[in-house]
Amino acid sequence: MELPDFHIPHAEKIEWMIETNGWALEPVTPRSDTDPPTPAYAYTVGVPALVGFPEIAVFGLTPAAANGLIGLVVDACRGGTEIPLGVELVGLLDNELRCMFAPIDTNEFGAFFATTAAWYRGETYSMVQMIYPDRNGFMPYEAGFEQRLRLAQPVIGAIGS
Repeated sequence: MELPDFHIPHAEKIEWMIETNGWALEPVTPRSDTDPPTPAYAYTVGVPALVGFPEIAVFGLTPAAANGLIGLVVDACRGGTEIPLGVELVGLLDNELRCMFAPIDTNEFGAFFATTAAWYRGETYSMVQMIYPDRNGFMPYEAGFEQRLRLAQPVIGAIGS
C-alpha cells in the first residue's frame, strides 16, 4: 500500500499542532558531529499564549516521552497550578520525583530553538528547561547523577535563580 504524500510545509505543521492541541512540539534529533555532541531534545511553540507559562524545552527523551511530560505540565497549568521557576518541585511527576523549570537565556541558547524563534518573528520569548532526575532520583546538577546521562541532559537553564 502506498502512503499519501504528506510533505506539508513546516510552518503549516506547527500551525496545525497549535490549532489542534493549543501548542506544538518540535523534536530535534541528536547530532554526533558537534562538539560536544548534541543530544535529542524537544521544545514547545505556543505554550505562553495557551496557559501563560514559558515555552518548555526537555533534553534526552524521545519525542513521545517529551510530549507526554510537556502535556502533563500544560494540563497542570490549564488546571490553575502555579509552577514556580528555578526551584525544585515535587508532585508534578509520578513517585514524588523532583523536577525543575530552569529559565534559559535565549540570547545565549536561542539557536537550539529556531522554530520557536521563527514563530515569534524576532520578538522575545521565554523558554524554560524542564530538568528531571535519573532513575535513582538524582538531578543532573547533583553529584550522584548517572554519569552516562550527562550528555543526554545538559543543563542550559539557570538553576536556583
